[in-house]
Amino acid sequence: MRTNYRVNATVQFSTLSPDQCEEIFSASLEILERVGMRIHSEEAVDMLEAAGATVDGQGLVHIPGYLVKHALNLAPSRVVLAGRDGSRKVVLEKDRIYYGTGSDTPFFIDPRTDERRKTVYQDVYDAARTADALPNIDFFMSLGLVSDAPAQTYDRHQFMAMITGTSKPMIITAVDRQGLEDQHRMACAVLGGEDVFRRNPLFAIYIEPISPLQHSKEVVEKLFYAADHGIPMVYTPAPTAGFTAPMTLAGIMAQGIAETMAGLVMAQLRSPGAAVVMGGVYTIIDMKTMIFSYAAPEFLLLSAALTDMAKWLGLPMFSTAGCSDAKVLDGQAALQAGLSILFSALSGANLIHDVGYLEYGLTGSLDMLVLSDEIISMVKHLLQGVPVNPETLAVDLVASVGPGGHFFTTEHTLRHFREVLWQPELQERDNYQDWEAKGRKTLSDRVRAKVLRILESHQPAPIPPEALEAMQAIVAEADQKYA
Repeated sequence: MRTNYRVNATVQFSTLSPDQCEEIFSASLEILERVGMRIHSEEAVDMLEAAGATVDGQGLVHIPGYLVKHALNLAPSRVVLAGRDGSRKVVLEKDRIYYGTGSDTPFFIDPRTDERRKTVYQDVYDAARTADALPNIDFFMSLGLVSDAPAQTYDRHQFMAMITGTSKPMIITAVDRQGLEDQHRMACAVLGGEDVFRRNPLFAIYIEPISPLQHSKEVVEKLFYAADHGIPMVYTPAPTAGFTAPMTLAGIMAQGIAETMAGLVMAQLRSPGAAVVMGGVYTIIDMKTMIFSYAAPEFLLLSAALTDMAKWLGLPMFSTAGCSDAKVLDGQAALQAGLSILFSALSGANLIHDVGYLEYGLTGSLDMLVLSDEIISMVKHLLQGVPVNPETLAVDLVASVGPGGHFFTTEHTLRHFREVLWQPELQERDNYQDWEAKGRKTLSDRVRAKVLRILESHQPAPIPPEALEAMQAIVAEADQKYA
């Protein structure tokens, strides 16, 4: 038995105690050492074997714990992403929170017709412009999977819509290594060269191994390219409790962390100091509907617990919020977005993505994105807490006003009301008569009106014509190659 072992019986932010983190990590090492990983890359297997891993008769790679710990020592605990203008906007380190959209939803809700249809290029561009206009959205993922582009090169077209629609940092996806290389070349054309990108990366690449315990050839090739070229990588499995991972929350974490640690070891062996962000898209399979739920309480709990693990390991954390299993922007969507945004903020996760998701990640919604932006603002205000000092205690002020007085016209009120009072844009506070006189508009009405205002008026910072031409040439070259 273990001694001095502490357990948090309820969620306290942190969700896990250090002892629990240690025990889960130990289980992950046991999986890596005893069970092993299926890695579909001869180059990666040879590299791991040369470093001390062993390969059994079934082709499974067994990674010793000392390689994992060495990789953790090499991996940076601080990762920075920059905007198109070179400003370092996203600094991923302990308890710094940043919110952004998710990627690759096959469907999109048309904000002008309410039709749910396949996502097209214009939708991704409009999503980028909307995110660009929202002050609490810090980075952008595509929020759509373009269907009106060639299947083998859609990622280049998608990236074109993203980079022209917003100047904010991005998280991208890629079909394969060549897709990542082409997007990297496009970004370098805008920034002014690979050295500039390496100093101030415009994007990180999302890489997803296959649960349980597999790393495909395409995944490893993208990992190697990112490590070679200074591209931060989000290496995140997406295991499902009871389906592609154990049903228990500790079990799914042990397996998923083992999968991430295998990627971390490969990245550090390939390029010591490679920037790796630990992923956390772990949830449950609903046993009635068989959906991968984006709003289950277990999903929120796992995300918070994984954030504790990431802090304990010294890695930045990729988490999830602002998403729902609802099909439209309704009360369920607002409830689930609010809870997930609050939970992720309290946990201290770093890159918090999937803002704007509906239908358990199948549908992108600008309405959901705009509403979540206001929720994020509200949550950030809550996180400020209650400052306690002589100025805020205001005892002398209370004495000067005295019994029966008022504070409305005091200098103290004038000095502090803007910082103390959070002002909503979309949530209304009118009395009933005024609300009725303004047309009895609901929250959904006000959200949609803001979406349409942004689409009608917001223009992102332009890209120089020569850079735009260079990117177009890269996309055309790729299209021609796979035609």
